Amino acid sequence: MNIRLNGTVSDSIVDGPGLRLAVFTQGCPHRCPGCHNPGTHDPAGGYEADTAAVLADLKENPLLDGLTLSGGEPFAQPEACLELALGARALGLSVWAYSGYTYEALERMGGAAAALLQACDVLVDGPFLLAERSLELDFRGSRNQRLIDVRKSRQAGHAMLWQPPAW
Repeated sequence: MNIRLNGTVSDSIVDGPGLRLAVFTQGCPHRCPGCHNPGTHDPAGGYEADTAAVLADLKENPLLDGLTLSGGEPFAQPEACLELALGARALGLSVWAYSGYTYEALERMGGAAAALLQACDVLVDGPFLLAERSLELDFRGSRNQRLIDVRKSRQAGHAMLWQPPAW
């Protein structure tokens, strides 16, 4: 399956816990002012890639802890991102996704977007707000964004915040 990408980072340590393959999708309807990745906004930008090739990159690195879907907006390409998420899960890896949509909005979307949400372990939700920007936050850029534990949220019936493991 094809996916439009802005790029990948094979050994990210800032897009979720541990060592991760970060996949930056191309195209974002939110276009948040102050976005750290404005080159991902244009849906016609970037390049076409095959999800099988991205999954092959994921399989080649035995040190990876997970896959992070970022952007752009991963939920603008939910079918292709779902394929990546399911492939990562089949390898026993965690899946994180960043979205300008809230958890609640993604649940209401249904279809492939809801399926992608369900395939994630953690969702970093909400638009980046320049007025809420902070460099002190783990795994997010502005204070309004939440780290949602998707599994616990589905069980509880409402958004539950992710808590990092105690070491």
